[in-house]
Amino acid sequence: MFRRLYDAPYLLLSLTSLFWAGNIVLGRLAAGHVPPIGLAFLRWVIASAILIPFAWPHIRREAPMLRGHVVVVLVLSLTGIAAFNTMMYWGLQYTPAINALLIQSTGPLMIAFWSLAINREHLSLGQFAGILLSLLGVLVIICRGDPAVALHIDFNIGDLWAIAAMVVYGAYSALLARRPGMTALGFLTVSTVLGSLMLAPLFAWERMEGVPFHADLKTLAIVVYVGVFPSVLAYLCFIRGVHLVGPNRAAPFFHLMPVFGSVLAIAFLGEAFRLYHAVGYALVLSGIVIATLWGRRKAAPLPPE
Repeated sequence: MFRRLYDAPYLLLSLTSLFWAGNIVLGRLAAGHVPPIGLAFLRWVIASAILIPFAWPHIRREAPMLRGHVVVVLVLSLTGIAAFNTMMYWGLQYTPAINALLIQSTGPLMIAFWSLAINREHLSLGQFAGILLSLLGVLVIICRGDPAVALHIDFNIGDLWAIAAMVVYGAYSALLARRPGMTALGFLTVSTVLGSLMLAPLFAWERMEGVPFHADLKTLAIVVYVGVFPSVLAYLCFIRGVHLVGPNRAAPFFHLMPVFGSVLAIAFLGEAFRLYHAVGYALVLSGIVIATLWGRRKAAPLPPE
C-alpha cells in the first residue's frame, strides 16, 4: 500500500495541499502568540528530530551524492526550508488567511517562471490553460461568487511578505529538479537540518529581543501540527510528486489549498456550503485535470531506493 501511494504523484500532491492549507490557517492563528522565526525554527527542529532516526541509514549510504551538489542543497535548504516559511509566517502576522490563500494561488505562475528561467522548461498549452482555469476557480471561492468582493480585499505589508515568499518558493520548486539523486527521505532530512541551523541565529536574536512567545497548550498544538503534517509529510509528498511529474505539472495542485481551506472551514468552523463552493471546486479540479493530462515533462531518472 505504501509503495502504491509513493508512486501516485497526484494523490501525493493533493495531500501536500491539504496539509499546507492547515498550515496557513494555523499560521494565522499563531499571529501574536508565536513569533514567526520561532514558529519556523521549532517547526523544522521537530521535523528534523522525527526524520533523522528513519533517514540516517539513507544519509550514510547517499552521502557521496551530496559532494557534487553542495551548492544546490544549500540553496534549496535556504529557499524552501528557512526563507519561505519564515517569510510566510511573518506575512501572516499582518494579513488575513484569505489574502494568504489568494497569494499562494500565484504559486503555479511563480513555478512556471522559475522553471523557464532555471530549467528552460516551457509551459505547454494544456498546462497554461489548466493553471488559468484552476486560478479562476480559486477566485470564485475566495470572492464567494461575487466579483465585487475582489475590489474590497485590503492588501498590506503582510501581503508583500507573502508575495516575496511565493517568489522564493517558486525558485525552490524549480530547483528541485536539480537536487541530488537521493531518496526523498534522505534529501528532506538533510534540508531540514540545514534549514534549522540557518534559522538558529535568527531565533536566538528573536529571543534576545524579547519578542512575545506564549508557551502554552495552544502553542504546543500549533507547533506539533506544523512540525509533522506540513513539514514532514507534506514535503515528502511534494518532493516525490515533483520528481515523478515535474514542477509545471505539479504546480496546479497549489490551487487545491483554498479548496481544502474552505472545506476545513465548513467541516470544523460551521461555515455553510454554498453554490460558489461547488462552482469553484469544479473549476479547480477541471484545471488540474487539463494541466496533468495535456501537460508534458522531461523524463528524469528515479532516485535509488
